[in-house]
Amino acid sequence: MKRTLLATLLVACLFLPCYPGLTPRASITRAQSAPALGQVHKASVDLKEKISRGEGSDLVRVIIQSTGEDYGTVGASVQDSGGSDVRQFQNFPLRVATMSADAALSLASRNEISHISLDREVRILGHISQTTGADAVRGQQSPPSNRLDGTGIGIAVLDSGVDTQHRSFLDRAGNLRVVMSEDFTGEDRTDDPYGHGTHVAAIAAGNGRISNARYIGIAPNASILNLRVLNSLGIGSTSGLLSALDWVLTNRDSYNIRVVNMSLGMAAVDSYRNDPVCLAVRVLVNAGIVVVAAAGNNGTDSDGNKVYGHIHSPGNEPSAITIGASNTFGTDSRGDDVITTYSSRGPTRSFWTDEFGNKHHDNLIKPDLVAPGNRIVDAEAVGNALVTLHPELDAAVSPNPARKMMYLSGTSMATPVAAGAAALMLQANPSLTPNLVKGLLTYTAQPLAGFNMFEQGAGQINIQGAVDLARLVRTDLTVATPLGDPLLTTSDLPAPETTIAGHTFTWSRGIILNYTYATGINLITKYQNIYGIGRLLGDGVITGDGVITGDMTMISDGVITGDLIMVSNGVITGDGIPFLAVSTLFGDAILLPNGYFLGDGVITGDGVITGDGVITGDLFLRALFATVNGDATSAMFVEMDDGMDCLDY
Repeated sequence: MKRTLLATLLVACLFLPCYPGLTPRASITRAQSAPALGQVHKASVDLKEKISRGEGSDLVRVIIQSTGEDYGTVGASVQDSGGSDVRQFQNFPLRVATMSADAALSLASRNEISHISLDREVRILGHISQTTGADAVRGQQSPPSNRLDGTGIGIAVLDSGVDTQHRSFLDRAGNLRVVMSEDFTGEDRTDDPYGHGTHVAAIAAGNGRISNARYIGIAPNASILNLRVLNSLGIGSTSGLLSALDWVLTNRDSYNIRVVNMSLGMAAVDSYRNDPVCLAVRVLVNAGIVVVAAAGNNGTDSDGNKVYGHIHSPGNEPSAITIGASNTFGTDSRGDDVITTYSSRGPTRSFWTDEFGNKHHDNLIKPDLVAPGNRIVDAEAVGNALVTLHPELDAAVSPNPARKMMYLSGTSMATPVAAGAAALMLQANPSLTPNLVKGLLTYTAQPLAGFNMFEQGAGQINIQGAVDLARLVRTDLTVATPLGDPLLTTSDLPAPETTIAGHTFTWSRGIILNYTYATGINLITKYQNIYGIGRLLGDGVITGDGVITGDMTMISDGVITGDLIMVSNGVITGDGIPFLAVSTLFGDAILLPNGYFLGDGVITGDGVITGDGVITGDLFLRALFATVNGDATSAMFVEMDDGMDCLDY
């Protein structure tokens, strides 16, 4: 019997009107007749905590969301509340302003305001080309000018900057592929004094000039948009991140920006329905831009115990492709790959609060998939702070500052692997929607034995399989394509397996759908309405009393959804040992309170954070120096650079 999974919590059907470019979103009920209640449920928990500590008179930077009903009056309301230094966005119905915490809480009670949250601090979260299958994709065509290498695709890297003097960012003709650099930190510079962004950009799109292409990126000829949102200390703000996303949406056509990489994050306090960065990500995805986000590096507590529920924002956004980190142990063969100990596990624990003060957790399955992220060697920005403070990070590849390489670990390193993969898929088939990119990546992923869906999603990325399948997808699909129409240009289906470095593995043959998974050959043989623009893969699922059924207007017959979140035995998605009932997961914290989580780790709860919205203890260095399960002892093989540029990549 066909069963299809739950769409969104029932509250997702409610409220939040449409704005230009913004699809309807769930919000929380507004108790407009009772300002005190409105203040409670329309203000973020960290803002309320600050006031409860007696700091209501402190000036704070807040992000103000409009209901859209009286958008023109919001500016006056902010001014009446003593707001200063007000910033607006071109594409999002948001304002950023400075005011007292008390004034912000009072402002939340007004009818024209849907939500107010602190302008939180943003921080970073922590031979990949062969082990992921990217080398095989490039080797399928010759000469090099005909190969899939990301040519023509713009990847926006929102990070700490890019060292444009590094040789990794040239094309074969010697031209710089960093086609635009903008600073959103206020430091008025776009280089990379911290050292994180250069490494991330090179993983996604570094060339193969150094060490005979040993450290080549996934899409080595893609264009790079260097959008600097993290300052010299590796710290940014929500408002700066929103400004960069706003810039992407405005300039996407000028640079053919099809992919956004965010190897960063902040505490996922607000539900994705109210989180301003999640709202902005949804706008970009609905505009056809693939957004890839890091899961986070909080998979263990300070004592090394496994923990759940630490997916960060914007990785808690359903439309984003959220990436966890796997450990390849420095080998190309994938038979020994595992999930790193530090990679953050789901479910998402961001929440919204109703007018009665009850918390409703999102509880989505995340990450969507994992990619190699442990001890990755790639470009080192000249004189960066990370290597200055930790000289052992230098990989000793070259004495030339423009050719140096460094080690870094974390979901920050895994995320650009997926971003580069998306660029290759879009070069192979520019008509792919973000949902199709996500669906093909998860359908072709390799489930890793012994790890549940909160740890790996559908499995480890398989770029070769995803690109091969992307080539077969029809290019004439539109919003008018009927449900169940052929998805591929052929009826001769590829075998659902890939061989890399002599190891053959079976695809997951499934996709993650918010609270559960779906399997079935019809996911790739028939067009599903969930693949369209403006949809979520989790749409089309009806839940009630623990029963999951499919909405036949969204998902065709022959697609099966699971009742249980599984521990994989390494064959396909949905096999292995049951880990948790899906009905329990969407039962809104019935079995997911604070405390022990089925004896398999601890779930941290209720999104309570310390300080003024600052992420604590989540620097990627935690991942870098992890010692549990050999995370830090297995590294890529280092090959010295001879100083000669390799152009055969």
